[in-house]
Amino acid sequence: MKQCCKSILIYVVTVIVFSAAPTTARGSDEIPGLKSVCLESGITLHYVEQGTGQPIIFVHGSLSDLTYWHDQMEPLGERYRVIAYSRRYNWPNRNQISPNYSAVTDAEDLAGLIGKLHLGPIYLVGHSYGALTAMFLIAKHPELVKAAVLAEPPLVPLLRNLSEPDSARGNALYADIQAHMVVPMKREFKQGRTEAFIDYMFDDPQGWQKLDAASQADTLKDAHEWDVIMTGGKLFPGIPISKIKEVHVPVLLMTGGKSQEFLQLIDIELARLLPDSQSVVFEDSGHQMWMQHPKEARDDADAFFRKHP
Repeated sequence: MKQCCKSILIYVVTVIVFSAAPTTARGSDEIPGLKSVCLESGITLHYVEQGTGQPIIFVHGSLSDLTYWHDQMEPLGERYRVIAYSRRYNWPNRNQISPNYSAVTDAEDLAGLIGKLHLGPIYLVGHSYGALTAMFLIAKHPELVKAAVLAEPPLVPLLRNLSEPDSARGNALYADIQAHMVVPMKREFKQGRTEAFIDYMFDDPQGWQKLDAASQADTLKDAHEWDVIMTGGKLFPGIPISKIKEVHVPVLLMTGGKSQEFLQLIDIELARLLPDSQSVVFEDSGHQMWMQHPKEARDDADAFFRKHP
């Protein structure tokens, strides 16, 4: 198997197996303060909140849910009104399947959530696919966001338009992602083999069986999102470069120094394109900097938001 293909698989496995917060094994009735809101679209989103002050909304990544941010709620709640919600097809939400689902859909849900809770301009933190959701929100609804912290949004189509000297490498990585991740994964899900994608990603026909019971349960609890997106949606929608250049929301880009190459290249290009951006690199971290360096990531986000009252 080619090395770049392996890096893509490692990225997805990392998201699936290691992104769950310690509280994900709880039932929804065991989460203190769990609330829900019905949007104008008919979509119901569950969320938790803590603290008072300027609102921060946290957006989790793929195959995760609102509990990912559990350890950030209390410390940031001392200064802000902190809200963590689950995107529409993630636990404990139970929404009907709609066609053409993607991060674009999630961004519209997020805009609806902000409006329904009468939050006004917010501070926004997104990780992974949640950061991609946040990118679409600030591109289409910049008036809703004061400042945003984006941790490695997988804006994969941008790989086809990287600046030199990264252009050729970006195109190669984009082709590899399509051929060795997107196409095989769609095939597995369309055949109803939800659990088989773990075998594929580990490049091991016994990959699923080798996971312990807790990891299997956590994976399946939020796997419905990928079932919807792989069978009738779009995994990696793009944003025109012209639109990215028009985003004047202040953005802090968080990157792991040991993250997969394609994620690092996307962040580098976003730093070039976004008119008002800063970057911080966690040199010894991978994609999960919010888990590997929770205090440092929190302090960086807090300091950035304080600059943009």
